Amino acid sequence: MKPRLARRGVRKWSPSAPLRLVALFRLSPQFAHTLVMCATAACLLLGACAPQPLTPYSTDTPALALLPASQAGIQDRRARFREIYCAVLQARGAALPDYRPCEQAMTKVGAEPAPTGRAVDLGASKRRLIAALVPGVGYACVEPWLSPAGTVDRHVRQFGYEATVIKVDALSGGATNARQIRDAVMALPADAGAPRLVLIGYSKGAPDILEAVTTYPEIRTRIAAVASVAGAVGGSALADDATQNQANLMQYFPGATCDPGDGGAVESLRPATRKAWLAQHPLPRELRYYSIVTFPQPERISLILRPSYKKLAQIDPRNDSQVIFYDQLIPGSSLLGFLNADHWAIALPINRSHETIASNFVTQNDYPREALLEALLRFVEEDLSTPAN
Repeated sequence: MKPRLARRGVRKWSPSAPLRLVALFRLSPQFAHTLVMCATAACLLLGACAPQPLTPYSTDTPALALLPASQAGIQDRRARFREIYCAVLQARGAALPDYRPCEQAMTKVGAEPAPTGRAVDLGASKRRLIAALVPGVGYACVEPWLSPAGTVDRHVRQFGYEATVIKVDALSGGATNARQIRDAVMALPADAGAPRLVLIGYSKGAPDILEAVTTYPEIRTRIAAVASVAGAVGGSALADDATQNQANLMQYFPGATCDPGDGGAVESLRPATRKAWLAQHPLPRELRYYSIVTFPQPERISLILRPSYKKLAQIDPRNDSQVIFYDQLIPGSSLLGFLNADHWAIALPINRSHETIASNFVTQNDYPREALLEALLRFVEEDLSTPAN
């Protein structure tokens, strides 16, 4: 029987809330342990507990400028992606889990380009693209507990696409994970024709991919495109307020089989580290890059993520609880859209396997992830059929 948790006393979250709930509701030791580790992952790893300023003073930085996307070499392709995503959502409808109408799934930011008016092909894929997803910090630690059902893969397979996950270290830095991505790509059978592999980076997975394609030129001919979804491309200021020892606590998550790796995960997510890397490593021009940004309305932030959202809001409230919206853009990429989802909702289906935790803590976790991946792959396939600008 699942423990019943009332909402009273939970709304104002604090790091000690799980322990108070254990005593208040007499939870089983197994559930209590899971709850405590959820709080640890959200609070310690993500930097929501310490009182220090987020960004320390430093002159050790490349020259930076916050510019409109169009002035930073980023193409605004939101109109066409919205047409495709809305068409997918309308066609699939409530048959998919966590369905939302298009206007609730996306966030309108500023003035979008005018719609193209072109028809959207929802038939079988001609190029049969393969989505290779690279997850973020700690995923290998929580994956056994999360127990994803594979619904995203099954959904896109209906239309001729494939989806797989590239396994990388949960707690290692970018260089180690880039090598693992390189080895995974080279282990795949080479395509006889045009490449079909679309590398999709979530959270830290995005900079790990960028490091891989920059460091290992031998993989570029095997890659059709690179996409960032809620990617920590420019880092997260929350990492300035966290330590690797805190991140390493994720090894004790229920069922975790991960190890500390090289111990570089938190350092690799610090904004100074990411900005310095981008300044020193121009991205290969022969690849196409796409960015999907999580830009939730404040009420769409899960209860357990609100402390980190508020902490990051000291810099900019337009964040997904982990990354500010402008730090999610790949330089020189096509901006596809802003999504009304927090950082966990876009990739971690906690609500589908842990209903009690979702209803009381991860309260805004529902999102139509299957439709999102289908829309992304359809956009990329259509775009690859046209010459690069």
